[in-house]
Amino acid sequence: QVQLVESGGGLVQPGGSLRLSCAASGSILSLYAMAWYRQAPGKGRELIAQITSSGTTFYGDSVKGRFTISKDFAKYTVYLEMNSLRPEDTAVYLCYGNLKEAGGRPRDYWGRGTQVTVSS
Repeated sequence: QVQLVESGGGLVQPGGSLRLSCAASGSILSLYAMAWYRQAPGKGRELIAQITSSGTTFYGDSVKGRFTISKDFAKYTVYLEMNSLRPEDTAVYLCYGNLKEAGGRPRDYWGRGTQVTVSS
């Protein structure tokens, strides 16, 4: 069974940096794309960064120039480097993967999330 597990969240001061990691495990045949979403209390889920197997990236307007997504798909892992963090970046950050499991069709998978809190 495929699982996505995030790590690296925590408490950071405004202007600080954090690096999130997400590793997918299981019987993975093909990994097409991975992404980071976030959800703040009382708000909807927001796509903040995505990267495909070919390396094409997408960033949400709220994080452009501050966050960088990268991958090591040989390890089924995606990273999110977050710089110049602001209090409004506080949220649960969720990892997403579009992949094909052995014996299955491509489908979406989600991690449980990691909390990022930006506060002085």
